[in-house]
Amino acid sequence: MATLTKVKISNEWDLYPVRITARKLADNVGFNIVDKAKIEIAVSELARNIINYAEYGEIFLQEVTMLNKKGLKIIALDEGNGIENIEKALIDGFSTSNGLGYGLPSVKRLMDEFEIQSEIGKGTKIYTVKWLR
Repeated sequence: MATLTKVKISNEWDLYPVRITARKLADNVGFNIVDKAKIEIAVSELARNIINYAEYGEIFLQEVTMLNKKGLKIIALDEGNGIENIEKALIDGFSTSNGLGYGLPSVKRLMDEFEIQSEIGKGTKIYTVKWLR
């Protein structure tokens, strides 16, 4: 199994290393330039959510293979306040922080697999995968 890479997220300066890590792994998998950009945007949005809502968290990236498919798995973990209403959080334009409200809905659109687990007062785990076409 491919190595799991962890990037700690606590401030705006952490956006660059997580994007670079995602881009390098996407290159290794063989993604085209468009899909690499989608992955970078998704990982940036996940990191920004950690910064805005949890202050600290981690993003894990890993090359994956399943049934002759190759891809990149991204997991964002934090111990923040949690997402009160996941359904609302996935609606374009909904925000609890005066942002534009397109972060999580964009990640869901850009990636091939997307799942959120969140518990109030305990934090959030977001699991995504982009598969090579």
